[in-house]
Amino acid sequence: MFTSLVSNGLLVTSSHPERSVPWWSFTKTVLAATALTLVRDGLIGLDDLLPDQPFTLRQLLRHEAGLADYGELGDYHAAVANGESAWSAHEMMERLDGARLRYSPGTGWRYSNVGYMLVGRLIERLTGLTLDDAVAQKVLIPLGLSNVRFAKTQADLQPVHMGLTAAYDPAWVFHGLLIGPVSQAALLLDRLFTHDLLPNDLLQQMQTPRKLGGPIPGRPWVTPGYGLGLMQGPIASGLMLSGHTGGGPGSVIAVNRACEGDASACCAVFEAGASEGTVEHRVAEILSEILQQADHR
Repeated sequence: MFTSLVSNGLLVTSSHPERSVPWWSFTKTVLAATALTLVRDGLIGLDDLLPDQPFTLRQLLRHEAGLADYGELGDYHAAVANGESAWSAHEMMERLDGARLRYSPGTGWRYSNVGYMLVGRLIERLTGLTLDDAVAQKVLIPLGLSNVRFAKTQADLQPVHMGLTAAYDPAWVFHGLLIGPVSQAALLLDRLFTHDLLPNDLLQQMQTPRKLGGPIPGRPWVTPGYGLGLMQGPIASGLMLSGHTGGGPGSVIAVNRACEGDASACCAVFEAGASEGTVEHRVAEILSEILQQADHR
């Protein structure tokens, strides 16, 4: 298990050595932050319809656009388990019938990796940059992060700790797979909220979730919700967690932030062979402990 903790802006603990790991769906938080810099810069509005699409950027970022997800395809899971090369995005969309909306935008909720693939394409279209360069220039460099990049080929994953997976094509993550140390994931989430990358109104909207019902068995959320690229909701201790969990073959990462009074902390945990709930509970325990200590000082 790799763990990193940032408390009140300072990196307190981190796993050693600092090996890169797959950020899995924590990549969505980074894509959302990148898209929101385009809103900040007036290139698009959160509630503007996307070009040639019936849904808005806000609906894409909150999984409310009506899109399906390739995770529902049995052939996808079989191909990944067999170590096969990824399909093209075009083939994936054909197999999924991905252009067909499953509900009218804004009227429902359905987690969709396809939606974030479209977010990535929008970023490229509005910036005129590759997704790699746009994310670096808009988020990674301004927040002072290092050793974070997109993995595109299996060779890119050779120095990466992948958990229990022997062979994996990162192109299976159609919105892109960021890789980097767990410390950089924790710092990114902390600096997203404590630096001036985004204005306060956009940060508030990012943290305004669609509530998704009651507790999820085995996971720490009491009332889970999803904001703009953020999983958010209270846990049993009373803390409000904001961040994202991501899982892929053989490993899970969870990155979350919590505040208590004037104190704040971000924690990232990566573990091989664990469930999402196990890793989320570990993050929640660390955050609760560190913020209780801060409250008693």
